Amino acid sequence: MPRLRSLATATFGLRALAAVLYGVLALPLALVGFFLTLVGLAFGGALSVTTLGLWLLAVTVRGALALGAVQRGLARRLLGLEIEPPSAADGGSGVLGWRRGVLLDRAGWRAVGCALLTLFTAIPAFSAVVIGYVYGILLTLHPLLKRWNYNTVHSADGSGHHVSLAFFGYQVDSWPRWLIPLAVGLLFLACAPRLLGFALGPHRALVTVLLGPDPATRRIRTLEETRARAVDDAAQTLRRIERDLHDGTQARLVALAMHLTAIRELITTGAAPDRVLSVVDTARGNATQAITDLRHLVKGIHPPVLDEGLHAALTTLAADSALPVTLTTDIGTRPTPAVETIAYFCAAELLANATKHARATAAAVDVTARDGLLRLRVSDDGQGGAVLGAGSGLTGLLARIRTVDGTLTCDSPPGGPTVVTVELPHT
Repeated sequence: MPRLRSLATATFGLRALAAVLYGVLALPLALVGFFLTLVGLAFGGALSVTTLGLWLLAVTVRGALALGAVQRGLARRLLGLEIEPPSAADGGSGVLGWRRGVLLDRAGWRAVGCALLTLFTAIPAFSAVVIGYVYGILLTLHPLLKRWNYNTVHSADGSGHHVSLAFFGYQVDSWPRWLIPLAVGLLFLACAPRLLGFALGPHRALVTVLLGPDPATRRIRTLEETRARAVDDAAQTLRRIERDLHDGTQARLVALAMHLTAIRELITTGAAPDRVLSVVDTARGNATQAITDLRHLVKGIHPPVLDEGLHAALTTLAADSALPVTLTTDIGTRPTPAVETIAYFCAAELLANATKHARATAAAVDVTARDGLLRLRVSDDGQGGAVLGAGSGLTGLLARIRTVDGTLTCDSPPGGPTVVTVELPHT
């Protein structure tokens, strides 16, 4: 029963039915887009030597962009496929500027290509719906729909008579033989979700590639975002350093100066040695604490142990961790200082997350640096459930990693284990 229930859910669940609806709607939408775009390009190209032809081409491109927005929304709502919209073109002010911007917009012509090609990828998806679901339901319900599952056979004299559904020449007109279409229909329905998934694969890939931003635009946008985050991170770091110096180290140095002044006055007035020694001890304690604060501050900017290499820094970090940490390193070529610093802080943050949030009892850190790529892999045996986004610490790490064009992946199913992989180029 559980297997039958899961099979029914996979075939007629909300996600499966949403995919079916998408497969049904994609074909007419692709048909409309194909013919309107083709007609617009044909007339616009033929009249391109005139102003009217340029306007027809601009309207066609703009219509393809609108159709692309509809397809992105449909894919997002029914397939859960998030496609980032391309940046809007800026051609200037006025109607002529609008026309020039549309005609020179690469995203618009990519949308035109999508409108012309989606017809050929939507047909397999629609066919999968018809074969898997329509024929599957008709064959499964053949005992109830046998009156409509008839074929008309014409004799030599022109008269016709109805015969029942036939399989390999055998008429399915009696109860035992009804099991044949019933079994075939159930097989079609069982295979329908997977068949539809395979059929939708080319269509999903096409709309993702052509309706999203092109790689160059995506790269520029990513660089702009990472640059802005790097600037914000640097500003926050400077404010933190200023606050720590003002509220911590500066206050202790001021207290040290006041105690030195008091010591001078006590010595000048000939105070008892016990009083002088008491003030000296207090001043020494403030000086020691100020040095400790400065060390912590410097360590937060750049851990001094990194001067000895990433392996030594991670060894110290693993020894200081509250969890038992297994460290494995294979660093052929030493990375740049910036990459070492990012890798160190990523390992520190991930081990801290494993201790505080994952309820882990052990962790492992694996680092390799070969062929210009440093790969840091931190795993723990905790409760799992870690996700990127929603203001988590992983989001901050991802922002730091992107400043050097790195990547972060997180595999953390509920119940664990959690495996976070950071890849940083260092050439």
